Amino acid sequence: MTTAAAIAQPPVPIRGGLARFARRNPTIVIGGAMLLLMVCIAVLAPWISGDPFTVSPADRLRPPSFSDFFASGKIDRFGTDNLGRDIFARTVHGTRISLMVGISVALLATLIGLGIGLVAGYFRLVDAIVMRVMDALMAIPSILLAIALVALTGGGIAIVIAAITVPDIPRVVRLVRSVVLTVRERPYIDAAVSVGSPSRKIILRHILPSTIGPLIVQATYICASAILVEAGLSFLGAGVPPEIPTWGNMIAQSRLFLARAPWTIFAPGICLALVVLSINLLGDGLRDRLDPRLARRM
Repeated sequence: MTTAAAIAQPPVPIRGGLARFARRNPTIVIGGAMLLLMVCIAVLAPWISGDPFTVSPADRLRPPSFSDFFASGKIDRFGTDNLGRDIFARTVHGTRISLMVGISVALLATLIGLGIGLVAGYFRLVDAIVMRVMDALMAIPSILLAIALVALTGGGIAIVIAAITVPDIPRVVRLVRSVVLTVRERPYIDAAVSVGSPSRKIILRHILPSTIGPLIVQATYICASAILVEAGLSFLGAGVPPEIPTWGNMIAQSRLFLARAPWTIFAPGICLALVVLSINLLGDGLRDRLDPRLARRM
């Protein structure tokens, strides 16, 4: 095709490109849309819901009332808990805590694990020492290690994030190390070493880009796992303090009134399932998209 013919070609419409992308990557679109909706809810929580801390003993264990919703036009009638607090407001504000914990754990575990994995995979002497430490951490169940760290240091969101991050670091280290061990044996790495390129330059310029794709996929799974672990810790009373509205705290407080007031557990349980499902769908779609073998087959 000549240059004039190429210029004469009409541009591909953006709408058509987005539609084609959605047809080829439905899991990315569905998961991303669900996750974006949850992020918008978390950002707009103060404006779309009331105060999650207001206690009204006269309204305790009040069932959802759709008649009040249509009469007042306010989305504040998802029922109340055992202290008369608005379940909708607490669920919406709990979205903030869950997403903050999940994203923070994913970023911290990915960045720390990336640095350790690059060094351990490239330098053989460091690899023997670091991986034995990582194997020891992976031998301890993550939920037990998180409970132990929270019990030793006390509650708080920062402590919970740190406690969940520590067990996830070895998984990232092993992933990055496996990629580095594969890339390190390729001819262009030998060529860079032969011309005297420093190790830092080889790692950052030639090896690091090969780890980005697998790390993005792994980060999505870490985020989903961190949200579930935070809910589990809160359910067991070893996570975020009970007065802070989180989905785990709401489920833990609702289990005592499940037979009498089942609506108290529906909202946080459904939101927890939807967030984890959206992140897993997004991770599966990114894995299929970023893996060259799967992308070529598709």
